[in-house]
Amino acid sequence: MNILTLGHEGLRHKAQDVTRIDAQTARLVKEMLETMHLGKGIGLAATQVGILERIFVVQIADDIPRVFINPVLKGASPETSVYEEGCLSIPGIYADVKRPEMISIDALDEKGKPFHLDADGLLARVIQHELDHLNGVLFIDHLSELKRKRIIRTWEQKFKA
Repeated sequence: MNILTLGHEGLRHKAQDVTRIDAQTARLVKEMLETMHLGKGIGLAATQVGILERIFVVQIADDIPRVFINPVLKGASPETSVYEEGCLSIPGIYADVKRPEMISIDALDEKGKPFHLDADGLLARVIQHELDHLNGVLFIDHLSELKRKRIIRTWEQKFKA
């Protein structure tokens, strides 16, 4: 699978709910996990590979691969933290992003079974980052306009030259 990169309009589209979970969904999830691992990432949203479905996968160190289909954020802590984020769609670029420390989320797994997850730390951050992708939002959108423009300019010089 090819990962869309900064500047591709597909990254700004909002994903639609998955209406049917079947063998094709399982194949997509498997390919997304493989693509994420090949890219040495810890999260990947379907929108990043040009599929406008509300699906993302995550796997942080020392954890199992996790699949989220039709995720709904149910709550977020008022406590926030700043952490350096990167993105497979903006390779080689990192910036400090402020996000809630803890979240609660409901979703379906790859078999269509509903689940609820309370997450904190890096897992909560990655989930929020991937959920943003499903809404057409990139991590650089959480930065000031000046920082965002500087990152875009740096990325364009680095990868568009």
